[in-house]
Amino acid sequence: MNNTYQVDSVTPVAEPRTDAEAAGSTKPPYPIEPGEPRPFWTRPVEGGVNFVLFSRHASSVELMLYETADSLEPLQTVKLDPAMNRSFFFWHVLVREIPVGTHYAWRVDGPDHTAETGFRFNPRKELISPGATAVTDVLWSRAKGSNPDDSSRHSIRGVIADQRFDWGGDKPVAGSLAGAVIYEVHVGGFTRHPSSGVQHPGTFLGFIEKIPYLKALGITHVELLPVMAFDEQDVPPGVQQRGLKNYWGYSTHSFFSPHPRYGIAPAFGTHVAEFKTLVKALHAAGIGVILDVVFNHTAEGGAAGPTINFKGLANESFYHLDSTDRRLYRDYTGCGNTVNCNHPLVTAFILRCLEYWVEEMHVDGFRFDLASVFTRGEDGAPLANPPLPWNIAFSPALSETALIAEAWDAAGLYHVGSFPGMRWAEWNGRFRDVIRRFLRGDPGVIGEVATCVAGSSDLYADDNRLPFNGINFVTCHDGFTLHDLVSYNEKRNGANGEDNRDGCSNNLSWNCGVEGETDDADILSRRRRQAKNAMSVLLLSVGVPMLLSGDEVLRTQRGNNNAWCQDNELSWFDWTRIEQERDMLRFVSELIALRRRHPSLNRKAFLTGGIVSGRNLPDITWHGTELLAPSWRDPKALFLAYTLAGLDDSEEDLHVLLNMSDEAVQADLPLISGRVWYLAVDTSRAAPHDVIERSHQHIHDVNTHRVEPRSVVVFEARAR
Repeated sequence: MNNTYQVDSVTPVAEPRTDAEAAGSTKPPYPIEPGEPRPFWTRPVEGGVNFVLFSRHASSVELMLYETADSLEPLQTVKLDPAMNRSFFFWHVLVREIPVGTHYAWRVDGPDHTAETGFRFNPRKELISPGATAVTDVLWSRAKGSNPDDSSRHSIRGVIADQRFDWGGDKPVAGSLAGAVIYEVHVGGFTRHPSSGVQHPGTFLGFIEKIPYLKALGITHVELLPVMAFDEQDVPPGVQQRGLKNYWGYSTHSFFSPHPRYGIAPAFGTHVAEFKTLVKALHAAGIGVILDVVFNHTAEGGAAGPTINFKGLANESFYHLDSTDRRLYRDYTGCGNTVNCNHPLVTAFILRCLEYWVEEMHVDGFRFDLASVFTRGEDGAPLANPPLPWNIAFSPALSETALIAEAWDAAGLYHVGSFPGMRWAEWNGRFRDVIRRFLRGDPGVIGEVATCVAGSSDLYADDNRLPFNGINFVTCHDGFTLHDLVSYNEKRNGANGEDNRDGCSNNLSWNCGVEGETDDADILSRRRRQAKNAMSVLLLSVGVPMLLSGDEVLRTQRGNNNAWCQDNELSWFDWTRIEQERDMLRFVSELIALRRRHPSLNRKAFLTGGIVSGRNLPDITWHGTELLAPSWRDPKALFLAYTLAGLDDSEEDLHVLLNMSDEAVQADLPLISGRVWYLAVDTSRAAPHDVIERSHQHIHDVNTHRVEPRSVVVFEARAR
């Protein structure tokens, strides 16, 4: 499988200034003008750059310009005049002739911080603008940022980036997720392993070289773990002592900027162009780009956390604060603070940020981490009609954009099946849990399994949503990988430095008889079959399937189900596994191909059991070992079969048999007029007979089939 991409076949990134260019550039002091209070972000204009900062209660604002990312003294300090540089909530200034590569930070003063006000103004702290479109963190120290008396120049800084980019007619992927197959992947970890062989490992440009692999696999969208700039130093002391860092990226501080460590020259702001280059290359391959975004909390943490931006500008508005002592933070996220999403200013900030990433960066959708926070009013209580999710859904700029909610938060809100706003899709956590229980052999769940594989209409149909509003998954970044799901009953997170307290303890996993790694051939065979079963159920279910990167080659984290701080080979994609697990990789890619040739699995309406127009067949029929006799009332049943009719005469019908018991069963096959059954999948068989390419399938000329223990079988019906 060819998995490299010629990076120079797409628009090159901007080059840093040469010494000669720098010598001929304008020197400070740069001319200053009042500027404009909009938009939210740092914006190049004709002949200069417009800087904007929001702070309703600030009394003094200074913009400091630095020559480089690590300059210790500013080359120019601009003190803003409230009479000229302030419009209501916004402070603004236009700096003329400022060159690309210039860095900047702010100092802001205001009223004293008290238990009554919630203000946290601190003129000793340098702040990064919330609207910085490119940032660097080479001088950043979280420890110093958390010390209110420290005034050293250690801040995260903005950098003026060259925003010019030749999109060359680039167009977004269709906003509807109907027919999508999503691949959840970490930008850095995808190419950081030495085996990746890319020119720039762990970067946006390195990711581009692996696009042919994604294309061959058959996925339609990548869902990128956080790529907005985040604080890698945001880890507990025990984790820090082990030399670990925040790897996943759920600690955002600069929502308009790509993460600088994913760029090859962030000191010059090239990570903006490099991210655009990645998006353009993925679009050229027909792959959509969904960003995992974290608007529920920020990197500033709780009361003891650092001051980076929001705390020093609008702490009283941006965060949920304790009602009796506003020096303290309400924590509905488990991360120290919670963004006050339905405050008008914050709602506007989030909305414009999303629109920026769609309009300027060409992304195709968003997955919102802990999105139930979006439903909390300013007092923290859930709202019936929260403004933020509805504003996002109604935004014209986002009308063709995929919106996916992780529809719960860390304080008990759970909105799977009821997230506000009809356009929203949801991570279907119930699908994950039900299918995991079924796969490990828990009895009494086949009714729930049937509901899940049919698209979870009980969750989404009652408010007129559609099957593709449900994102089905068995594994994701948070939890066991697929390999570990079938190899461990217990988490093994000791390497994280938190005494194995972190991570979920209820994994609904099954180790197939032995805990952890083993050389037992029977156990290994059983695990491989279980992994194929999981992939089969996922990809044969109505709704939108999401795969975790590396599951297609059985990547392991050695039982660690919370590898958020493991920026090492435990988390990275090991490209040697493509050859080691080529049979599993082939199985997954062929199963994706089967799914994509069956519109009945990607349907835009729920199954009802009614007759398909022109086919004289029900859209779905349920069976047990005998036709039309599913074992709904048998609490021990672990076998379920169903027949899925093609949407029209051009589509082949499907018959799926799921046996998670420890006994083989002989199951009847239905008769379909004018068609015969061809065996397509049998997870009990060794490769290459576990999944059979359509052109190599043979007629199954008997009306029963032996379904082996713990296996999935699929037939396709067509004319002889």
